[in-house]
Amino acid sequence: MPPEQPRVSPRKRATITDVARTAGVAASTVSRSFSNPDRVNVHTRDHVLGVAAELGYTPNPMARALESGRTNTFALLVPDITNPYFAGVINGAEQAATAAGRTLVLGNTRESAATEEQLVRRLGPAVDGFVLAASRLPDDELRRVAEFNAVTLVNRATRGVSCVVADYASGTRQIVDHLASLGHRSLLVLGGPPESWSGARRWAGLQDAAELHNMQVRRFGPYSPTLGSGPAAADAAVAAGATAVVCHNDMLAIGVLRRLRERGIAVPEQMSVAGFDDMFGASICTPALTTLAERTEDAGAHAIEILGRLAYERVAEPGSRVLPTQLVVRESTGHAV
Repeated sequence: MPPEQPRVSPRKRATITDVARTAGVAASTVSRSFSNPDRVNVHTRDHVLGVAAELGYTPNPMARALESGRTNTFALLVPDITNPYFAGVINGAEQAATAAGRTLVLGNTRESAATEEQLVRRLGPAVDGFVLAASRLPDDELRRVAEFNAVTLVNRATRGVSCVVADYASGTRQIVDHLASLGHRSLLVLGGPPESWSGARRWAGLQDAAELHNMQVRRFGPYSPTLGSGPAAADAAVAAGATAVVCHNDMLAIGVLRRLRERGIAVPEQMSVAGFDDMFGASICTPALTTLAERTEDAGAHAIEILGRLAYERVAEPGSRVLPTQLVVRESTGHAV
């Protein structure tokens, strides 16, 4: 028979009682050393923290949450975790949360208002607030959520709810000014999801800017903001005889570029293509994509900053930030044929 293997007992995590006994202090002193260090003598605090480090002790966040009513945790919900646009928002929010000593959990709503509502309801008791990026919830539902939770929106604005948005009025003018300077007299917009707040703002801005240049502007769609929707959108643009198209986002625009290449339609010689977001990949696709750059990392960081004030400082008035945008001109736009 094989020799009996020694039984491995589960590792026991050090408790606050272990730290107190080893340090020779009361458990309440250990607790205050972590939660309210200014109320503990500096020498005692350093001694307690040193013992805690030796024993591998860290405060139980759930116990502290029960005591304080706070979890020091925020939730960030995005509609499509695979969309590179949200990588910047996630990165900026995560860095800001870490710098503030808070934990950030991430949820994927899969472009579904119902899924978003379920996640908010399920996570609500466990977090101190939500950052909702490009929320698909109706305005009334967002305001209802904000009545019971600290909420900050990114890439969405709703009356009475804090938000961080891009300056689409200026950005869409930059796009149309650029295309008009290249001799384009008409513009085709390949639109995204009908419930997209940013899509509606972009369409309104493009219409206003086109009117200033006496340009004809039309919108086709809706199309899913994905590479997979590119072929249908591109085929529609070709059938319409468009010389310049502006896509809902860079994912759709890159899908359009790929389809046009398959069909032997030269970009920008026969058709100019522009997008929104300046996501990773926009500069390395073929041809490199002209697109409106948004400060997504800044948006994520500002959202966490505003949310912290709402959650912990009990700020009554909703805050808002409008971040500048900048057109990045690359190879996918050129002179009208």
